[in-house]
Amino acid sequence: MKKYNFVRPVLLIVTALLVRSIVTNACLLLGMEAEPASSVGFMAMIVAAFIIFSRMNKRRRKPSDK
Repeated sequence: MKKYNFVRPVLLIVTALLVRSIVTNACLLLGMEAEPASSVGFMAMIVAAFIIFSRMNKRRRKPSDK
């Protein structure tokens, strides 16, 4: 295993869970019921995870001039 970065997957998981929590709480504060708010939070978590993953891979694919 050549230089595996353990921070990337942890950062991805923490970001996804944080986004889910924030979106769910915001929906509850705006008057949504618990079940739909949880569903919206889950969808936001999936979108955030995809965005973070694609940004991490975009940086990794660029060749460096060393």
